[in-house]
Amino acid sequence: MTIEWRYTVERDFGILSVSGYLGPDAVHRFIGAIGWVVGRGSGPVIVDLTGLHSWSTEGQLAIIEAARRLAAAGRSLELAAIAADDSLVPDGDCPSIPVHSGLASALAAHSARDGEPPQGRHEWRTTGWPSGDDAGA
Repeated sequence: MTIEWRYTVERDFGILSVSGYLGPDAVHRFIGAIGWVVGRGSGPVIVDLTGLHSWSTEGQLAIIEAARRLAAAGRSLELAAIAADDSLVPDGDCPSIPVHSGLASALAAHSARDGEPPQGRHEWRTTGWPSGDDAGA
């Protein structure tokens, strides 16, 4: 099992939505998505895990590595909707990774920071990502 992803660039941040299982077989695809993200957009990246079934240790390490890669590019990584039974424990040299209870709270935090609703949207996705906004439903 692998993952599907969709990357949406809002006005000054990005949202990387991930669905499926982030296990050893999917890490390369997630790292590829992060490469895509680094090359597009600016500002923080919210990784929306609403559609993620679970992740392995390798998947958790891939998220930590993504936070490092984004930090090297001058960007930060935030997580939204970690399952209640999952946890992420980065090591000491990992950049801070804010965690939001869900995508709505992450968006609200950015709206409150910016004072305006997001606009200027661009979107890319894997071919397996549903075409509507019903992913993860």
